[in-house]
Amino acid sequence: MDKDTTRSVEVSRRRFLVTSAAGSALPLAATVVRDAGAQVPSPAAAARTAPQPSLAIVLTVNGTDHRLNIDPRTTLLDALREHIGLVGSKKGCDHGQCGACTVLVNGERVLACLSLAAQAQGAPVTTIEGLARGDELHPMQQAFIDNDAFQCGYCTPGQIVSAIGCVQEGRLSGDDEIREYMSGNLCRCAAYPNIVEAIREAATKMRRSA
Repeated sequence: MDKDTTRSVEVSRRRFLVTSAAGSALPLAATVVRDAGAQVPSPAAAARTAPQPSLAIVLTVNGTDHRLNIDPRTTLLDALREHIGLVGSKKGCDHGQCGACTVLVNGERVLACLSLAAQAQGAPVTTIEGLARGDELHPMQQAFIDNDAFQCGYCTPGQIVSAIGCVQEGRLSGDDEIREYMSGNLCRCAAYPNIVEAIREAATKMRRSA
């Protein structure tokens, strides 16, 4: 085989190898591009599609039993607002620092955003919606109105429920004690003097009715 023939064979062999390599790379490249374009589900989306645990409970709220099937991690506040439809208890800070979600459980003040709904099973829960008797407001509700103890009103449900708990706990030796035991309820409108006056007035009426 002469030199020219040998060079031609080498060129043909090189072209064959290059063409074969390129051809085999195309399917791999297509696979890589397809995979790169595929959307990876976000953790939130994956959580939504994953089977959710369910817990059957009965909550007695304002004298009515409510049978719920909920995620065991559901807070009492979310159970009241999202499952039962009682939206008077407000979601403020969601960290137990503002008191807007305060309800009474077994007559005691509870921050509903920090309490699991399952923990309240078997105990009567009272929310702002359960205080009035028909058209007759609870003395604390009426006192807040009479003393202009709110402006925007967002914190008012928690303030009123907490104030009732404060009276029931006997925290009324003076204005300083009222302020101390109501300090967990924040009012961004700064209606604090009127709130103290309303609690003092309502406490007298609550004692008389008792």
